[in-house]
Amino acid sequence: MALQRTFSIIKPDATERNLTGAVNAKIEEAGLRIIAQKRIQMTRGQAETFYAVHKERPFFGELVDFMISAPVVVQVLEGEDAIVKYRDVMGATNPEQAAEGTIRKAFAKSIGENSVHGSDAAETAALEIAQFFSGNEIVG
Repeated sequence: MALQRTFSIIKPDATERNLTGAVNAKIEEAGLRIIAQKRIQMTRGQAETFYAVHKERPFFGELVDFMISAPVVVQVLEGEDAIVKYRDVMGATNPEQAAEGTIRKAFAKSIGENSVHGSDAAETAALEIAQFFSGNEIVG
């Protein structure tokens, strides 16, 4: 196993319902450390850059609008095999298919309003972290 970092977003549907602490508790219960965290109002430009991979998809505009609709909490998580571990604790994108005890099963409202984002690979995590955090903001 390897110590890794991954990127997380607690999305608007969760921050609007004051679930940041509850989500953080599930992250920490899974053995991950939150080594950087800040609450931001994502700009349209930030959201479009972040989700650029989906630019040609029909849901892109709706996704960007959702991500700028309310504050989000961006985070850097660290732990053994953090990427896989966080994806496991997030649960399936569709909360109806998510396993019991996962963040999405517990808190997501729908496939679109699914409460959290997590990086899918080490390369993606590095890019996503760099978009929102400078090196001196990450304290491991």
